[in-house]
Amino acid sequence: MRRNMDLFDQFNKAILRLLQRDGSLTQREIAEKVNLSANACWNRIQALKRDGIILGQTTRLDRDKLGLGLVVFVMVRTRHHSIEWLTEFRRHVSSIPEVIDFYRIGGDYDYLLKVVAEDMAGYDAVYRRLISGVELDSVTSYFAMEAIEEQRPFPID
Repeated sequence: MRRNMDLFDQFNKAILRLLQRDGSLTQREIAEKVNLSANACWNRIQALKRDGIILGQTTRLDRDKLGLGLVVFVMVRTRHHSIEWLTEFRRHVSSIPEVIDFYRIGGDYDYLLKVVAEDMAGYDAVYRRLISGVELDSVTSYFAMEAIEEQRPFPID
């Protein structure tokens, strides 16, 4: 998608920075912080939504307080590269709720999954479900010891 420079003026950038950090801010609070009228701010936010820049609104949750203290990065390699296999693999992985991020990547592996689980037994159940659904060449798991920074906002200059 080509960036429309009108979408990225100083006001829209400020609005986007604020919303990334706290999506619960009211339109009036945002308007005050970026020095716009409430109506002008509302129009800008609506345009950002209409243009697909703002995709929705979510709430960040504390993994540890939810009992999801284990984070695992799973690297998957396959010998299959057909559209049919890819469609089935995507469907299968997307059906596993503990997989919170899922990427097709370049390099030595084909896919990267970020998995959250309560503990090692919880991850083992995810692993067993992952390997039972489709044929995979190899699965390598990396266990996070500490989340130094997580869910950082996008850098908007």
